[in-house]
Amino acid sequence: MSHFRAALFQMTSGIDPASNAAAIVDMAGRAKREGADMLFTPEMAGYLDRDRARAAGTLRSEADDDVLAAVREAAAREGLWVHIGSLPFKDERSDGRWVNRSLMIDANGDIRARYDKIHLFDVDLASGESWRESSVYGPGEQAVAVKTPWGLMGLSICYDMRFPDLYRALTDAGATILLAPAAFTVPTGQAHWHVLLRARAIEAGCVVIAAAQAGAHADGRTTYGHSLVVDPWGDVLLDMGEAAGLGLADIDLSRIEDVRARVPALANRQLIPKDVTIS
Repeated sequence: MSHFRAALFQMTSGIDPASNAAAIVDMAGRAKREGADMLFTPEMAGYLDRDRARAAGTLRSEADDDVLAAVREAAAREGLWVHIGSLPFKDERSDGRWVNRSLMIDANGDIRARYDKIHLFDVDLASGESWRESSVYGPGEQAVAVKTPWGLMGLSICYDMRFPDLYRALTDAGATILLAPAAFTVPTGQAHWHVLLRARAIEAGCVVIAAAQAGAHADGRTTYGHSLVVDPWGDVLLDMGEAAGLGLADIDLSRIEDVRARVPALANRQLIPKDVTIS
């Protein structure tokens, strides 16, 4: 297929999974009516809460998660592929930590792929905010790409976008569309969001689709928004700004081959030795 209509749901997810699930289900119906081929949601689409004690009483395993079940039912009912940017699950790891998991659901409601976030955000910001994802979440250990009718899609989540080696692995595997759902903070979003995503698209000759959280959330945090679709030349096809809602982007997939022919970076790149000569 040479054309692909992507629907991005820019969310302001809260601490009520049922409410978040209902919003995604509603947007799946809207996306289908708008002629979309796939709906993309942000990171932590089903539950966003930095109160770890409260979250511990709410989260479920993947098999018991009501948000996932509702979205799978909606995908099958609408005949629509849905990429859930991520959901938090517990009781999935032997070390007791939770997982931040991205899921690709096909138009039959079947789960085609799972990806657990590899790079975890541990940082102290100048704003006074402190984040320690690794104290609660365990890292994934496997890069994942999934076959779709529109090409091979490489999966990543938020902070992963700062680590180009992951995208090299995905493009080496044949990925032509890179997914980067996120819940970016406002300071880092203002500084780095657009430039990072455009860089990932340009260096890989890929389409990048990044559905994002936006606005003031029930747990007290504020996220940056600006869900993006970027083409292989680095042109921004969609920027949703700061408001929650549904955005649509029509993507010419033939442009991927065209750009890769004009700038054959993937064909020209070499394996760099790990040892560096210091003179």
